[in-house]
Amino acid sequence: MSIDLPSPASPLRIGTRGSPLALAQANETRARLGAAFDLPEEALEIVVIKTTGDDRTLIDADRPLKEIGNKGLFTREIEDDLLAGKIDIAVHSMKDMPTLQPKGLVLDCHLPREDVRDAFVSPSFTAIADLPEGTTVGTSSLRRRAQLLHKRPDLNVVEFRGNLQTRLKKLGDGVAACTFLAMAGLNRLNLTDVPKTAIETADMLPAVAQGAIGIERRVDDARVAQMLAAIHDTDTGLRLAAERAFLARLDGSCETPIAGLAVLNGDQLTLRGEILRPDGSAAHSGDMTGAATDGASLGQNLAEQLLDLAGPGFFDWKG
Repeated sequence: MSIDLPSPASPLRIGTRGSPLALAQANETRARLGAAFDLPEEALEIVVIKTTGDDRTLIDADRPLKEIGNKGLFTREIEDDLLAGKIDIAVHSMKDMPTLQPKGLVLDCHLPREDVRDAFVSPSFTAIADLPEGTTVGTSSLRRRAQLLHKRPDLNVVEFRGNLQTRLKKLGDGVAACTFLAMAGLNRLNLTDVPKTAIETADMLPAVAQGAIGIERRVDDARVAQMLAAIHDTDTGLRLAAERAFLARLDGSCETPIAGLAVLNGDQLTLRGEILRPDGSAAHSGDMTGAATDGASLGQNLAEQLLDLAGPGFFDWKG
């Protein structure tokens, strides 16, 4: 089947947020599509869309994400434009994506995954274990806060909102002694001078889908579906199917820190998962291995296992 390819006169419109990291991801998508179909850069237009999560008044207020809206915070306006036909595809950080897509949209293309690990970032220390009692740590991640306090309840954790550059500036201004960032973001922006130490996943399990880029499209757009199939990374898709099924089963009406990571070994997939209370006072983790093609079932089953371990009331904890 031949494809009616985009051209400079009629470009494919790529929707994205305007942060440096979001633009880097959109440019990677444009480069991969351009290479796959031998297209000039002008045939692939990047369209910047401002989302609720980009509102400076919300970012600067240092309010927790769950108070601002959480689900869809970085995606809603982009998806609205995709449904309205103002853009042809949308590029997302997969860890920001709700597990359910709006009716009429599908998320079935993923680029090769970057480093999934968290980075410990500090101008003065190299590891969590080095932090003196009472040290102030900045993070806006409910997961990282809970994981940190589970190991080090003696630390003072403060809200640290903003994009990667904003958080680095706050760190430089002395708002906190250290923070955590995704290795994937630092790598994609080539920020080699940031004082960081990668944290192994055995020590801090990452967010579901961390390091992965997803490309969303309209369900009925056959041309775009065929184009995206050419750049889809199957291994990443298999891993995310398991991780996102795990998240979907756990993340209903509750607000709880969740971590998950799937790893492929041939045709086998191992999924590790963790749930915690926000103050780090309790945590439950487990793992499950099965056929890579059964990732969704693995995710659901592991979630059920952790729910059984947690027992009644675990998700009702308010703090």
